[in-house]
Amino acid sequence: MKTSLFVTAALVAAPACAGVSPLNVDLDPVSLSLGGTAYGAIFSPDLPKVSGGAEQRWATGAADVSLKVSRDYDSGLSLALKSSFEVARDRLSYDNYGGALVQKVYGSAQTGLGTVEIGMTDGAAYALAVTGPVVDDITSIENSNTSFFIDPSTGRAFTELFSVSSGVESSLNYAKLSYYTPRIMGLELGLSYTPAENREVIPFLNNGPQAENRQKSIWEFALSYSETFDALSVGFYGGASFAHGDGKLAGDASLTEWGVGTELDYQLDDDWKLAVGGAYRHANTFGFDIYDARTTGGTESAHLSSTLSYGDWSIGGEFGRGTADGGVAGPVIGLKAWQASVGYSFDSNWQVTTGWQNLSYDRNNGAFYDGSRAISMHAAFLHLKFKV
Repeated sequence: MKTSLFVTAALVAAPACAGVSPLNVDLDPVSLSLGGTAYGAIFSPDLPKVSGGAEQRWATGAADVSLKVSRDYDSGLSLALKSSFEVARDRLSYDNYGGALVQKVYGSAQTGLGTVEIGMTDGAAYALAVTGPVVDDITSIENSNTSFFIDPSTGRAFTELFSVSSGVESSLNYAKLSYYTPRIMGLELGLSYTPAENREVIPFLNNGPQAENRQKSIWEFALSYSETFDALSVGFYGGASFAHGDGKLAGDASLTEWGVGTELDYQLDDDWKLAVGGAYRHANTFGFDIYDARTTGGTESAHLSSTLSYGDWSIGGEFGRGTADGGVAGPVIGLKAWQASVGYSFDSNWQVTTGWQNLSYDRNNGAFYDGSRAISMHAAFLHLKFKV
């Protein structure tokens, strides 16, 4: 009920709260910036029903707050402490980090020789990832932060089983060290080292949970290229991640993961812009679960998308597919996803998106909650995002 009321009120209030900037406070010699994002959706899910299962919802939403403390020096050195907290959510609005309150806490130092980051944040391969243009990053089928379907057998988002996620991101927000070169002739290199699956902000502070087949010493490498040629903008990235599996049992393995992606944006004229792109990712984990790296099988995800923009309006189409192969120890689960959406930006703060999404799963053995080996679900949705 609280989520429903929040979404309804936000949809009504959107035009009245326009032109809001982040709160910036000068506390000489440092400056403080406070911002955040709040979003909510109403939708109409359609999927097979079963008696006695969890009821489907028609609304979802979440909010996060970001805080940055920084200091700039005459030498060109810039120091910052950045953090992000998810202060509100429900079971259908989970971020990349499992819905944890603390999303990121890390320090950064930027010089003419590049940027160094230390703390709880994204790895280099995910930070530089290019996965294709979308109308709305929250509702996109690619690494979505909002789901429209509940699995009645678990009461949780159906996409927790396996979803389209085509950017290399197995190191999640574990505490790490990262280095990014300056972008020279369109090229930027990134390198990250994550000692363990530790979310205690400081790397090397502990070894993470004492779980079987946990991954340690996660190395990430990424190359990004971005350049503009007259009306054409080109973006490309390639990334890879490797780790050492600790406490492996029979069939367990050390993490190996890689991905590539690209996007092309063409400015047709002063008002119209066309963008196309996509990405592919492969890992030897089942369902991209870092705790489930296997010697056989693996998981892949592919995403293709295009958007056409005119002023504050944008229309887009997406297609995604993936396979989670459990090898000799598990099933093979397939996924196909489609989405069509239209978005409008009131200003730099508010965006409203409406669209239709379809997810279709299949498996070679076992069954879904309705007893079938193939299941299809779709939903029409209306989504509102407020970002400061």
